[in-house]
Amino acid sequence: MNKHHYTINLEPSKMPDAWYNINPDMPSPLPPPLNPQTLQPINPSDLEAIFPKGLIEQEVSQDRYISIPGEIMDIYQLWRPTPLRRAYRLEKALDTPAKIYYKNESVSPSGSHKLNTAVAQAYYNKKEGILGLTTETGAGQWGTALSIACSMFNLECTVYMVKISFNQKPYRRILMQSYGAKVIPSPSDTTDFGREILKKDPNNTGSLGIAISEAIEVAAKSGGVKKYTLGSVLNHVLLHQTIIGEEAKLQMELIDEYPDIVIGCVGGGSNFAGLAFPFVHDVLKKEKKIKFIAVEPAACPTMTRGIYAYDYGDTAGMTPLLKQYTLGHNFMPPGIHAGGLRYHGVAGQVAHLIRHGVITPTAVLQNPVFQANLLFAKCEGIIPAPESGHAVRVAIDEALKCKESGEAKTILFNLSGHGHFDMSAYDEYINSKLPDYELEDEILKKGFEGIPKVNL
Repeated sequence: MNKHHYTINLEPSKMPDAWYNINPDMPSPLPPPLNPQTLQPINPSDLEAIFPKGLIEQEVSQDRYISIPGEIMDIYQLWRPTPLRRAYRLEKALDTPAKIYYKNESVSPSGSHKLNTAVAQAYYNKKEGILGLTTETGAGQWGTALSIACSMFNLECTVYMVKISFNQKPYRRILMQSYGAKVIPSPSDTTDFGREILKKDPNNTGSLGIAISEAIEVAAKSGGVKKYTLGSVLNHVLLHQTIIGEEAKLQMELIDEYPDIVIGCVGGGSNFAGLAFPFVHDVLKKEKKIKFIAVEPAACPTMTRGIYAYDYGDTAGMTPLLKQYTLGHNFMPPGIHAGGLRYHGVAGQVAHLIRHGVITPTAVLQNPVFQANLLFAKCEGIIPAPESGHAVRVAIDEALKCKESGEAKTILFNLSGHGHFDMSAYDEYINSKLPDYELEDEILKKGFEGIPKVNL
């Protein structure tokens, strides 16, 4: 290894062969999901209409480590282990004593971390004889990952893409179609719920909540031949992503490093949890000291301005209710370019750790995010996805704080994906056409009104 360790690679033979499940290590038990009809704790078998048994087992498992099947490991080796990189050039540009490391998940075939769970979900569905999968996607990272995974397991793939992203990102749509997926702009006239929305508002630009409702409706009405898949939020999705943090721990050990600060962007919470949870284990069980920062857009401030309550994951109210930070399942976020972060709720596990003070949430505006992205690109040679840029922004802010204090802290963040299909966003930023949305309390209040009243 060179003296400078620009890139810390892990031998493929050393790739972790188990996912880390944080549930048994939680400071207190996670509040149970509720049945959307009865508002009582759900029976895991209630989920079988939309998920395969293998994933439901993972959802409720109390095993700390869950073995990764060989067939998934084989596919992971197409791009994993991913590199850990030291951002020397960025450090120099910032003139900071801080050490900045990032896990580069953009090297996957889909260009983001999402493939880690897409492959796993496709595998467990295929194993149980399912013929097709339905899902939603915002910016298209998740839809792309699922379309690749479905093509590998010969499964049909139907993606409901949030309409504003469908229009802003045609190349994402074409990419999904290239892998054989059927991509439908949401809200659409292909479902009862979509037609209902369009009747009220023919110009509706869509939301992840609406797209989820449409995808679930198709799966639920398929007579068991199709199942629904989710790219974030649920326990089993966050579980599959922990291979990121498990690898990062081994890579940091190779160079005798350990992070003081761990950062990730948060929409539903999967890439943040994927990097952070294996380190959260060290904080909860080994008394390590780490500051975890979960970064969201100020235009969709779920963790920083939302209410901690039971709420649906979708707009139609078809999903189980999860205890989470929420802006209300009817909340319509502004059309920011970080489409993957335009979600009204957040993973229950992430919310629970925020409640316990383990994770610190923060919100940033989109212009400072793109400013950080361009600096990062000029130093490191990678154009980050708008979502990932939220982590880049806060990593830079933390490094600048170190410059002021003179502390040489070690910062680790997740570069969850590249922005090669997000050029329209960069175009707007470069030409000073990117608005910064600070949400008025009135808009938030309207969203909060739709949160169901649950007495548990």
